[in-house]
Amino acid sequence: MTGAYSLLAMLAAIGAGGQAPPQEVVRPVLTPLPPRLSVPAPVRTPLPEPEDLGARLLAPAALHASPGGALVGRVGTQTQFGSPQILPVIHREGEWLGVLATERPNGEVAWIRASRLRFVREPVRLRISLSQRTLSVVGGGRTVRRFRVGIGGPSTPTPTGWFAVTDSLRGWGPYGCCILALSGHQPRLAQGWTGGDRLAIHGTPTPSTIGEATSLGCLRARDDDMRELLRVARLGTRVHITT
Repeated sequence: MTGAYSLLAMLAAIGAGGQAPPQEVVRPVLTPLPPRLSVPAPVRTPLPEPEDLGARLLAPAALHASPGGALVGRVGTQTQFGSPQILPVIHREGEWLGVLATERPNGEVAWIRASRLRFVREPVRLRISLSQRTLSVVGGGRTVRRFRVGIGGPSTPTPTGWFAVTDSLRGWGPYGCCILALSGHQPRLAQGWTGGDRLAIHGTPTPSTIGEATSLGCLRARDDDMRELLRVARLGTRVHITT
């Protein structure tokens, strides 16, 4: 989040039918990864037991509070930016999958039926330490890259917990080269702020803010680091933010 030009404002403008600066949706699911992070072949049903799986929806799905429980929302086959809808699979109980979805509050798992979807492996995770102000790319059980990030300010701290990459976008203006939109929300909006609450990892034209706690909650990184993230962080990649 970067002041009045936050990704939150862009998301809110689009959601409200307003105008936002031109942007291009990038589909990193189809982007080749570096040799050290090669991706296995797509997973076939029945579901195996790899470390991280994503569920790419082939049809709209109902979201439930628990397996077979109350309906709490619906999700389509594409995100609001037109990316394929890929939800990280956190739990499985019979025909039900517990997933992370933007439509649910931070920390709440939504449940969908394990039908009309395709399972894909997620080769990396992103781990963010707010105290150290670092982002680590973890693949194959080891850290393959680590770099500094800017975080939320004292009154608008970056929320902690598990999230997922929902969209990969080319940046503009205050977002540097690139944006990774996340499934999470900012529960502590700045007073008077009306630009929405979505979180993201993005570039910045002011690299002096990297390593500082000055944003509205989003994470800022240098353009070179963001370009590397777009190469390896596929849609549905899990993002763990800790204190």
